[in-house]
Amino acid sequence: MEKGKMVTYTEITANPAPLGLMGFGMTTVLLNIHNAGFFGLDAMILGMGIFFGGLAQVIAGIMEFKKNNTFGTTAFTSYGFFWMALVALNILPEMGYGEPANSLSMAAFLFMWGLFTLFMFIGTLRINRALQVVFGTLTLLFFLLALGNFTESTLILTIAGYEGIICGLSAIYAAMAQVLNEVYGKEVMPIGVVK
Repeated sequence: MEKGKMVTYTEITANPAPLGLMGFGMTTVLLNIHNAGFFGLDAMILGMGIFFGGLAQVIAGIMEFKKNNTFGTTAFTSYGFFWMALVALNILPEMGYGEPANSLSMAAFLFMWGLFTLFMFIGTLRINRALQVVFGTLTLLFFLLALGNFTESTLILTIAGYEGIICGLSAIYAAMAQVLNEVYGKEVMPIGVVK
């Protein structure tokens, strides 16, 4: 190398977004099948919340940081820790740490996540249609869950469950579209890139 010449390094790393989207999507579908009334809140959902919804998304967020993606870093680390916090809200009282969250405190918790998600949705307007669907349905989900907890309405919470299944499936679609489009080198599953 000649003296005074700049050396440029190109980092080639895998796209972490499918991992984060799949962790979010699968966990969201399973929790909302529960919310829709099909089965109870058991260790399966808690385990998914800690490891795939939680830890996998945090790892994806750290990988997005390495790729200089502020949106991906913020989304995946935040929602990963959301899942861990949600699990903690369920298991800490069982372990003798704090009182169980009541419907009003859960409404406040879910409302704040809805507000955060609304701002993240605005960010997706510059990314692609698939993520717009994910974040749009997630915003609606958080606000429905907040309203359902605030009013203690079983009907609203059940509706939220069905809407949450749609949200989770949209994230699974967005994840698999990115994987398959990359593997095949062409658009196999459209994501609607914003131009």
